[in-house]
Amino acid sequence: MPKRIFYGLSVLLLSAVQPVLAQQFEAPGSRLLATGGASTIEGSGGGGIVPWATLSSYADEGEWGATVQMTEVQVDDFSLSVQGASFNWNNRVEVSYARQQFDLETIGGELEQSIWGVKARLSGDLVYGVMPQVSAGIQHKSNQTFALPQAVGATDDSSMDYYVSAAKAWLAGPFSRTWVANVTLRNTEANQLGLLGFGGDKEDSREWVGEASVAVFLDRYWAVGVEYRQKPDLLSFAKEDDWKDIFVAYFPSKHVSVVGAYADLGSIAGLESQTGWYLSVQASF
Repeated sequence: MPKRIFYGLSVLLLSAVQPVLAQQFEAPGSRLLATGGASTIEGSGGGGIVPWATLSSYADEGEWGATVQMTEVQVDDFSLSVQGASFNWNNRVEVSYARQQFDLETIGGELEQSIWGVKARLSGDLVYGVMPQVSAGIQHKSNQTFALPQAVGATDDSSMDYYVSAAKAWLAGPFSRTWVANVTLRNTEANQLGLLGFGGDKEDSREWVGEASVAVFLDRYWAVGVEYRQKPDLLSFAKEDDWKDIFVAYFPSKHVSVVGAYADLGSIAGLESQTGWYLSVQASF
């Protein structure tokens, strides 16, 4: 079955069964709807391409929560499939896992990577109080198909990303809407998230890069927003561009969220102007 048909059917199925889930199970956590965000392509809670200071699911103090996700990104010459899960304890610690498969549809072949993540809330709260919520995270990335990345200049098949995020929501923001903003500072040596390995022949050093997300809620269930993610440029064979997207998120209940986006990933592996669609479905427990 073609991937876009599979994911379309998944969205329709989850939309159909979510009222049944809501009747059969208690709401998964005490936090407000949508405050758990969605799942990123690296497994942690956040937007689509940027981790947020928020922790996944709806677990608050004294509670635990979990999520599972399926994500598909389709651009001109590549596709990325992600399956992931996360666990949140006490709205204090998040543990996540993601498996990425990157199809080189024009070039031929496939790259795979696994990512384990841990995120801890350090201070503040997304909604309440004046100070933003601040969290710190670590992602351990392991490339499972290192022959191609090594051939184009990558120096390592695994590495760690370190990041700090700050996020704040304004329930009565401009135009009487709820707004959410997040900024993330990441230390990394990953090439194309790590799918092309780590370090490079051009530069074999870690870099600090910035990431940001802004979203506005049209009503309680629908939000639109933008994301921007800086990328290191460590390989001489091909320039690595920053990523950006425009997204629409739908939160019909605390059990289900769906995010669709138009993504601009720039140049990948020497192939220019990689644009296309992004679709992610998350279930929360």
